[in-house]
Amino acid sequence: MKMVGMLAAMLLAASSAQAAPAAGAADAQAIEIAKKLIALRTVRGAGNQTPAAAAYLKQQMVAAGFPAGDITVEPVDDTALFMARWRGSDPKAPALVISGHMDVVEAKPADWQRDPFTPVIENGYLFGRGATDMKLDMALVVATLIDMKRAGYTPRRDIVLAFSGDEETVMKTSSILAERLKGAEMALNVDGGGGLLGEDGRPQYFTVGAAEKTYADFQLEVTNAGGHSSAPRRDNAINQLAAALARIGGYRFAPQLSPITKGYFEGIAARQTPELGKAMRAFAANPADKAAIETLAASPAYVGQIGTTCVTTTISGGHALNALPQRATANINCRIFPGVKPAAVMAELQRVAADPAVKFSDVTEGSNPTDASPLRPDLMTAVKKAIGAVRPGVPVFPSMSAGASDSMWFRSVGIPSYGISPLFLKESDEFAHGLNERTPIDNVPLGVRYYRSVLTDLSK
Repeated sequence: MKMVGMLAAMLLAASSAQAAPAAGAADAQAIEIAKKLIALRTVRGAGNQTPAAAAYLKQQMVAAGFPAGDITVEPVDDTALFMARWRGSDPKAPALVISGHMDVVEAKPADWQRDPFTPVIENGYLFGRGATDMKLDMALVVATLIDMKRAGYTPRRDIVLAFSGDEETVMKTSSILAERLKGAEMALNVDGGGGLLGEDGRPQYFTVGAAEKTYADFQLEVTNAGGHSSAPRRDNAINQLAAALARIGGYRFAPQLSPITKGYFEGIAARQTPELGKAMRAFAANPADKAAIETLAASPAYVGQIGTTCVTTTISGGHALNALPQRATANINCRIFPGVKPAAVMAELQRVAADPAVKFSDVTEGSNPTDASPLRPDLMTAVKKAIGAVRPGVPVFPSMSAGASDSMWFRSVGIPSYGISPLFLKESDEFAHGLNERTPIDNVPLGVRYYRSVLTDLSK
């Protein structure tokens, strides 16, 4: 079956609650672009095809009438960055940036049910590495811009596509793009935000990502002279390190609340169990509420929303079975609440470890601490309008991500950044970075309509 026919058939079978329109040219093009991108192994290292993905996107946009001179494909190490500028009618108006990334995490074919780099549409899903994170979103926004240009739309402000090539690793291209786009009005990150589907397929809510926790790794190290295991001493490197780790493991950072997390808890509370919902409302009203803190801290899904978290992730020590350890090390991974500096967190961990023999060092790579972006009324109004049109009645509220994305680089140069992906997933379908990644295909027509609405409202 040809792709257009296949897509149309799937849309006819979709739930009426999704309000999906008939498949159009932009919908079909989004699918074709997504399939082409998934088929390219855009993974760091030997054979990285990210430069080919960037060249393909340029070819698609030039074919649609965007001037080749306004599209940059620039090699950076083994990858590339992509930047395309759609010039607006007012050259003085700050640009609207659309950010995302072309690279994906590694996927080993032997572990998957299908080859991860062979896109497949089956049982209402698009399968393949990048189907969720984030090649489908990239395809949706590119196809939407092409469709808007062909329809004769002219933005007032420049619209700039800024796609990085190493977001999943060192973020070098992410930093370059943000630096070059200083002064932009805002960045719309299509690699964040999104909606939740219930297990029955009904949309539950939609979030706008307005903040990210800071990623940090701290190494703890204890060394001593070692010696023969038949003559043990009290200053054992492994024992000292273990005691410090136990103290850190039992410690809780002071809970924190921001306008973003307050809005998130207030929005999501009604959709939780009575106990969790009560705790969320109580914490949103008073972040010092001890009962609410205990309930939320006990939930792996929400403990990261109430403040900074740190956890031991690796440990190593000793050099022989019959010798006292000369060295023991561990890694503490922290997700730091926006506005808190990593140095302050490391100092707090040192205080909790309570042992001067434990040496601390910051070994973080590819992270950049930033504050939350303000909840701009124009942004929130545009998103609520678009969601209301494609998924009527679905509530919209802000959220904070415990992970990291290109948004932190834009925020670091003064550009407010927001995760606005229109993809809706069930919790049971969340396979980003994992095996058998997939996304419901009925997101496509709704996503095109959503992006057209948001981009029109924010660029006019």
